[in-house]
Amino acid sequence: MPRLTAHDFQPEVLQLFDRYVHGDLSRRGFLDAAIRYAGSAAGAAGLLAALSPQFAQAQMIAPQDPRLQTRRQSFSSPDGNGQVSGYLVQPAGKSGKLPAVLVVHENRGLNPHIEDIARRIALEGYLAFAPDALATVGGYPGDEDKARELFSKLDQTKARADFVAATRALLTHPEGNGRVGVVGFCYGGGIANYLATQVPELAAAVPFYGQHAAANEVANIKAPLQIHFAGVDERVNAGWPAYETALKAAGKPYEAHIYAGAQHGFNNDTTPRFDAEAAKLAWQRTLAFFKSKLQT
Repeated sequence: MPRLTAHDFQPEVLQLFDRYVHGDLSRRGFLDAAIRYAGSAAGAAGLLAALSPQFAQAQMIAPQDPRLQTRRQSFSSPDGNGQVSGYLVQPAGKSGKLPAVLVVHENRGLNPHIEDIARRIALEGYLAFAPDALATVGGYPGDEDKARELFSKLDQTKARADFVAATRALLTHPEGNGRVGVVGFCYGGGIANYLATQVPELAAAVPFYGQHAAANEVANIKAPLQIHFAGVDERVNAGWPAYETALKAAGKPYEAHIYAGAQHGFNNDTTPRFDAEAAKLAWQRTLAFFKSKLQT
């Protein structure tokens, strides 16, 4: 059966799904609204299932790939407030210290897709660490709906402090060389922008369709930015002109890429919103950016 793409769904259904993903609609709210397009309750449930992640189908790098070493690692949270826990990946048999990349998940926590992203990055010669913001509420539960519920319970102030702590831990990690970049998607894109304002030692930041940094904090940015936008993403893109104006006014180094016709979440290859062409180009740009900023 051919893989479904965004073109297989009505734009209104994709908009409903985006609202569901970002917490503006409950599961029941999505299903009730989707009946209008699916014709029945069963059809609406089928739409939600078709749009939901298929982790096994999209996996690119197996968890037990012999080219990699993987483990769970924790770092201390600020002020002794618990632990920052996550997934650490590095190339197997690699001698010497490595540049590091923090991988920040979407608003579902450290699910199998983000672990796969971390493995992809590690194969490029990096120490990759993917924290789980849900660790404070029990960790990613293995179910996207449950993860969505848990995410709404997070203390976002603590979560942001924990991502800063994870970044600083990578800066001094015994297997790292002190050069650290960050890549994040959706929620994680917002965190990548935020970290650029909070960690002056950060060497590169790559936000994918995430919340922009606060205008009054743009002056704090030291890291060069490579920013990726979906062409069809009114919610995120509406804030870009003001963010770009602030970056220019502060003389901050950045490049921005908008992928025409791509939906929010286009890099996530577990759902039909995945846009293969846009994702391939964005990922090539990301890796080239990290190579130029972290490996030279």
